Amino acid sequence: MILLLLLAQAATPSGPPAPIADRYEHCLDRAKSDPTAAEAEAGQWQLAGGSFFASQCLGMAYANEARWSAAAASFENAARAAEKAGDTRGANYWAQAGNAWLAAGDAPKARSALDAAISAGTLKGQPLGEAHLDRARAMVASDDPEGARDDLDRALSEVPADPLAWLLSATLARREQQVVRAKTDIAEALQRGGDDPAVQLEAGNIAALAGDEAGAKAAWRQAVTLRPDGAAGKAAAAALKQFDAKP
Repeated sequence: MILLLLLAQAATPSGPPAPIADRYEHCLDRAKSDPTAAEAEAGQWQLAGGSFFASQCLGMAYANEARWSAAAASFENAARAAEKAGDTRGANYWAQAGNAWLAAGDAPKARSALDAAISAGTLKGQPLGEAHLDRARAMVASDDPEGARDDLDRALSEVPADPLAWLLSATLARREQQVVRAKTDIAEALQRGGDDPAVQLEAGNIAALAGDEAGAKAAWRQAVTLRPDGAAGKAAAAALKQFDAKP
């Protein structure tokens, strides 16, 4: 999912100037099909003055190899170069850097990058919502539930159709023992992403918290059915075992 978010943010609304558009698109395509070759190509392009376009492409190549720290550093280089050039794409690159730092497991660096992305004031709509969503994840990892709640609420206002936003909001509410909010938000997540085993797992967790044993069992079983070998499916199967010992 993180990689999908990175790829979704790869193309900015305005795109590169026409003279380098073909090289940029070719580099991004190669980053998907042959990341190692794209690394070399982007590096040569950087030396030839490719600036932030080359750095961002290099970050995409690293991301497609799951080299998250290297990807984040490249996105940050792209962001700084764009800011120096007075180009508004810098905010998008900061957001990509934050996303990559999250994948690397470095919440403080993720939060710093996402602070820069949001404070730029140029992100709008879905990119802004996704940046708030990622910053909320960084805040949860940094044990800042109040900050996470603020960002999640902002994310929900910008991307109300995103099931991940509702899922994370419901999860945070459950952890904070806010049962009513958790049930409301997981219902929204189920409506938009009921085929996601992670959503079904959380629906079971919330039902269990609310004392709804039948609802918990049904949701957990659905999570197992959807993807028994996935992390959510395995967690749901483990949760269901607690009922085996009951008479």
